[in-house]
This record gives sequence, C-alpha cells and structure tokens, in this order.
Amino acid sequence: MTTENEKTEKIVRRVPYHFGEKLRKVRERKGFTLKMVASRAGVSESLVSQIERNRVSPAIDTLLVLADVLDINLEYLFEEYRRERPVQVIKAAERRTITEDSVLFEELAKPAESDGQNAVESYVVNIPIGEHTHRGSYGHLGRELGVVVQGRGKLHYENLVFELEKGDSVSFSASSPHMLENTGDEPLKAFWVVTPPQRFIQ
Repeated sequence: MTTENEKTEKIVRRVPYHFGEKLRKVRERKGFTLKMVASRAGVSESLVSQIERNRVSPAIDTLLVLADVLDINLEYLFEEYRRERPVQVIKAAERRTITEDSVLFEELAKPAESDGQNAVESYVVNIPIGEHTHRGSYGHLGRELGVVVQGRGKLHYENLVFELEKGDSVSFSASSPHMLENTGDEPLKAFWVVTPPQRFIQ
C-alpha cells in the first residue's frame, strides 16, 4: 500500500525554484537536523534533503508545513518569485520596528537577499536620553553610515570618541567595536545605513 509520504514524493517536480538554500540556512541556524524537520513535518528525511538541494520542488502543502516547522515568513520564501516593483515604498505607518532595550529602530528599506553582496539595510534609530545602542559593541562585518537628524551624541569607536550634532554624518568599518550614545537633553534620532544587513534580517 502506498503511504502518504510516498505519494508526496511522487508528485514533486523538478522546477527552477530554489527554496532549498533558504530552508537549509534557517534549519542549520536553528540547529535542527534533517531528521528532526522531517519528523515534525510528517515527510521523509530523503524528501527534505532533496528539497534543500533543489533536486525537487515541494508540493505547496509540503512547503507550507516545512515553513511552519522552521518558523519561516512566507514572504521571505517567495520574495524572489513575486513581480518586483522598480521602486520600493514603505509607508511611515507600516515600517517594521525592532527594539534593543530602550532603543527603537524603524526600517526604511527592506534588504533583499537577491542583492547578494550589495544588500543594505537602512533605518531610523531612536535613542532616549542617556541610552545607547548595543549590537555593535563587539563589531561585525561590513560598513555603516549615519546622519544625525535630531539631538546630539557620541560615537564610541574602539578607544576613540566622536562628538556628533544635528546634521553631522559619520561612516566607518563595522568590524571594530562601536556604540552610539545619546548625550543630549532630547531624544537622539539618526538615519543609518548598514551593509551587509544586521538587524532586519530573517
């Protein structure tokens, strides 16, 4: 008697869609084995392996189950295959935001994986009085560019400190430890560009 797994494996087709790399990267980042994912998705380990290697394209229900098991945003999976608009517009009220303690980051442009090494992210960073950013404290690959649009503060870079006021810009290699601190008497707001993306990534 043919099992459901065997039926699923028989109906998959070889197509030029490459979900595999994304599924594999997320799985490895989460520390899941092929066996774990296959068991939770109710499919064979062999099928998951073939999908990750782009040997087959999964049926849509299988793909949805895998995405659910790995907690992957479907927009992330399908972004390469939807028709791209030549201009990306993000309405102010629809910006994605993340917080690091009391510091708020508002996304201005979504980084696209299809941009490869040219991918960038940009955001408005909002730092309350007396607070500072955290993630750059250990450094990371890439470069950063920032422009202060409100308030004043200090950029701590390695053992150096740079005073920044409204209108000042700064750029640097992100590989060294760095931190932006609000030393003024009002919230500090700055426009920031980072490559490769660091905060707003899946």
